[in-house]
Formats: sequence, C-alpha cells, structure tokens
Amino acid sequence: MSHSLNQSPASTASPGWIRSPAFDSLLIGGTASMALLTGIFAAQDPYWFRTLLIVNMWALGYHHVIATYTRIGFDTQSLREHRFLVFALPVLLLGVTTSLFAAGGTWLLATIYLHWQYFHYTRQSYGVEQIYWRRGNAADVPRDRATWAVIYAVPVWGLVHRSIQDSPTFLGLEVAYLPIPPWVGTIVAAGAIGTIAYWVALRVGEAIRGELRLAHTLYVTSHIVIFVSGYILIENINPGWLLVNVWHNAQYLLIVWMFNTNRFRDGVDPEHRFLSTLSQPGNVVLYTLTCVCISTVFYLGSLEFIDALPLAAISATLIFVQTVNFHHYTVDAFVWKLRKPAVRDTTVADPV
Repeated sequence: MSHSLNQSPASTASPGWIRSPAFDSLLIGGTASMALLTGIFAAQDPYWFRTLLIVNMWALGYHHVIATYTRIGFDTQSLREHRFLVFALPVLLLGVTTSLFAAGGTWLLATIYLHWQYFHYTRQSYGVEQIYWRRGNAADVPRDRATWAVIYAVPVWGLVHRSIQDSPTFLGLEVAYLPIPPWVGTIVAAGAIGTIAYWVALRVGEAIRGELRLAHTLYVTSHIVIFVSGYILIENINPGWLLVNVWHNAQYLLIVWMFNTNRFRDGVDPEHRFLSTLSQPGNVVLYTLTCVCISTVFYLGSLEFIDALPLAAISATLIFVQTVNFHHYTVDAFVWKLRKPAVRDTTVADPV
C-alpha cells in the first residue's frame, strides 16, 4: 500500500520501549498490577498486611537493596570507581544514624525514614520516566514540563494528605508529621488534580494527532495510579505504603537488571566475568537467585550478629536497618544520574 506524502509524523512515531514490549509490559503493567493487588489485600485485614509485608521484605525489599551493589561492587571497575560509597559511606551513616537515635530515639529515625522514602520513591520514578522520555524523543526535543509537574505533584499531594491525616504510628513506630492545616491540603489536592487533568489533555491531543509516545504515557499513568492509590485512596498508611514499596522494589530490580544486561550486551567480559556472566539475558534466573541468596545471607547474618550483642535488640536492629536504607538512598542519588554519559548511554541503549 502506498503512503501519502502528506502523512502525519504520527504514523512513524516510535512507541519508545526501553527494551522490548514484553519487558516494558512487565516494568509498567506487571509491577503496578502486583503492587495494587498487594495494597488491596493488605488493606482488608491485618493478617494479610503482615504476611504480604514479610513476603515483600524477603522477596523484593532486601533483594532490591542488595541489587544496588551490582552497580557499585560486583566487579573491580565499579568497586574502584565507588570505593567511598562501598567502604566509607556505610561507616559514616552508621555513626550518623546511631547519633540520631541517641538524640531523638525511635520516633526520629522513623520520621526521617517516612519522609526520605517519599522523596526516594519519587526520584526513582522520575528517573524511570526520564529513561522513557529519552527513548521516545529526539535529543533536541524540549522537556515536557507538564510531565515533570505530574511526577512531583502527585507524591506531594500524598505526603500532605498523610501529614494532615496524622496517623500516630507508621509500621508500629511512633512518627511525627509536618504541621499542615486541612485548607492547605485542599489547595494541594486541587493543584495536583488540575495538573493531572492538564497532562491527560495534552496526551489526548497527541493521540488525536497520532503523536502519542505510548510507553512514556503508560509509565506516567502508572506513576499517577500508584501514588494516588497508595497515599490517597487507601486510608491506612501502612498498606498504602506497602503498595508503593512493592512497586518501587520490583521496578528497581528490573531497571538494575536491564542496566547490567545492556552493559554486557556483547557477551561475557573476561575482566568482569562474574557480573557479566550473571547479566547475560539467558541467565536471568541465575542472576535473581544470586542476588536473593546474597541478600538472605547478609540480612540473616547481620540480624543474628545483632541478637548476640549486649544491646537492646530492637534498638540495634532499627539502627542497622535504617543505616542500610539510608545508604541505599544516598548511593542511588549518586550512581543513577542520567546526565552522566556512562549511565545515560547504558540505560538509554537501543532496545534488544
């Protein structure tokens, strides 16, 4: 069939998959569906919440933290580049976390975690959105400011909503919130809803013109659905948090795996044989089992060591867990910046 010379650019627009339709469907739809189902079940009954929390911790949570080390410490090159992050930073953060606990107790660490994880989840989602944007657009296409506004407006709405809700505990720990009056919450909600509506209108216009960046649009839609569901629609903060946490953990695991497979897409590298072997597409099960085994040994061994210390077990465990969390947050802020050529070229690689 012949094509008209006046054909709209829309007809040749790429969907903008970052790897393949199957992988992107899992990254966008699979992780969101799993998170939503987790949140729905967890919100129904405390038993389901406790069960799903434990499953998430051992199957995704601990695993996703350890996956960070495949970026900074599973091969000699990465280890040389990130010596400070691997060796010095954990010691420094242990000292800071211990000092914070000594100064304010459990509530201070829990409060810092509660607010820092909002920012961490948002920034990760922003990073994934940036990958999709770069895959779906030429380098000279201006940044979509409406998308930027949506990515941040929805989590801010959720944080304000939880602050006004003022639940006395989070995951069984006493926490403090920002002192935000309800009228501010109304304004923030209206602004977030208006921003979403404007973004949707822009995407509808693109769809009519045939210019819709499909993968990017689907990803941002999942971002909106997850944050609204977890921080607005689910009344209880704990199952709401679990919903977003499951999405965040599963998403992170897939992005790290994709980065490593892109890095070693030419085959096993003799200079980085261990990581490059694990990162071959055909070794995805071996890669996953290796990370799960390492995370299980690390966390079980650490917790057993803590139990043997002549300290209050709960306090020591909280300090350990939050030190690991804060280290993970800090490392991610350094190693995943797309403005770094090595990160950008590996992450936004041509789909395979």
